[in-house]
Amino acid sequence: MTERTFLVTGASKGIGRALSHRLAAAGHQVVGIARGKDPDFPGALVSLDLNDTQASEEALRELAQLYSFDGVVNNVGLARLHAVGEIDLHDLEDMLRVNLHPTIQTVQALLPVMKAKGWGRIVNVSSMVTTGTPLRSGYAAAKAAVNSLTRTWAMELASSGITVNAVAPGPAETEMFRRNTPAGSAAEARFLSMIPMGRLGRPEEIAAAIAFLLSEDAGFITGQILFVDGGGSVGRSAA
Repeated sequence: MTERTFLVTGASKGIGRALSHRLAAAGHQVVGIARGKDPDFPGALVSLDLNDTQASEEALRELAQLYSFDGVVNNVGLARLHAVGEIDLHDLEDMLRVNLHPTIQTVQALLPVMKAKGWGRIVNVSSMVTTGTPLRSGYAAAKAAVNSLTRTWAMELASSGITVNAVAPGPAETEMFRRNTPAGSAAEARFLSMIPMGRLGRPEEIAAAIAFLLSEDAGFITGQILFVDGGGSVGRSAA
């Protein structure tokens, strides 16, 4: 196995943390970005608020000089709930900024070195909510834009040796999900009714799909949105 160096955003919790541990256990070097600190992180963890576009631009430029990156996983995200008729435009702007700006910034910072190597992996974390989920208008719009970036970049980079894909999780047992969907709530029941498997995903299950798309074996896969959602994007449970 070739040892690779990957950048992971939103790396200290949930899917990002599970992925970082998985990559490190496989022998890869992981550079994570998160707002908080974590002395047990399995790699180098950079404390950075990706909501600050200017600070992010400067930090990513420095990281691209310090590390010879082979790929990036854009996992950081922000979700707030609104029913149509009550959509807060400031919240919408926040969701678009946090879900889109770092995705674009990381890729543009790392792109020169990946192009020079003739090898690279870009995996963007999207969401099942893009298929239609109540109260997720703004978040779904932001993630739909992430899907569009994924397909566009895949086309632009197809001849460069760099693949671009997205993983779209269904509801998973993460802190971000639980902030909006408490255990035992009506919101949780509504989500579970949408999942044929009848359960939440585990961060490790989402991480496994991302890790595959980062691998050598995924070299002929690009421009794809891989739903890891217990069948939620196919249809509701028949039970």
